[in-house]
Amino acid sequence: MARCKPTVHRRVEIAGAATTTSELRAMASTSPTLSGSIIATLKERVISWQYPPEYRLTEEALCREFNVSRSPVREALRVLATNGLVKRMANRGYAVRQVNLREIEEIYEVRLALELYAVETLADRGAQPSALAPLHETWESLRRAPESPKGEELAELDTNFHESLVALIGNETLIKELRAINERLFVFRMIDFARADRVESTCVQHLNILDRIAAKDVSGARTAIRINIEDGRNTVHATFKDALARAYATL
Repeated sequence: MARCKPTVHRRVEIAGAATTTSELRAMASTSPTLSGSIIATLKERVISWQYPPEYRLTEEALCREFNVSRSPVREALRVLATNGLVKRMANRGYAVRQVNLREIEEIYEVRLALELYAVETLADRGAQPSALAPLHETWESLRRAPESPKGEELAELDTNFHESLVALIGNETLIKELRAINERLFVFRMIDFARADRVESTCVQHLNILDRIAAKDVSGARTAIRINIEDGRNTVHATFKDALARAYATL
């Protein structure tokens, strides 16, 4: 099996906690449970599309790659199957379960519903200027920067922007759901930010969202977040093809 290079700085969730991939690599070398580190590594590969759809994962190959016995590999595959990231094949090990186009569109619909609620709540309640200021400073600096960061860093910043807004509500269940959604959408965000005009338009949109929340403009905040999310949603077909190409290129 070809070895896949983990994506740097991605946030994933394991055992209910969000962390970055750099931290996961550290966890892999220090975790008392071998299956935990294998789960973290394989999960990151799946959600960053380092494996294409239906890619076969066998216990034998994974035991060789991770230099472990069958027990931790078997447990890791069981957990990944329970989480819907792989599926059990009859007498043929496991296969990677990537989201399809319809599922991606459905995920965007759920994301939009969650974030519409979030900005509406923030604009209605009112958000502390000190809570919005760091986000405003980040995206204003990006807008003025002569050179933009690369796609992966921008995707991470974009993810952080949306999760930070939702976190201001103080609803842990809501932020957990959004993080799970963002895991599946991250690679598409990263590809989307390769578009020449995407950085500038995103900066303008994010600043407008913050301004509408600060002004307690509920209708304006809803409109602003809808425009921002649907901009990404409208490129799903193109980014899906790019994600497939990336996945097969890593093998």
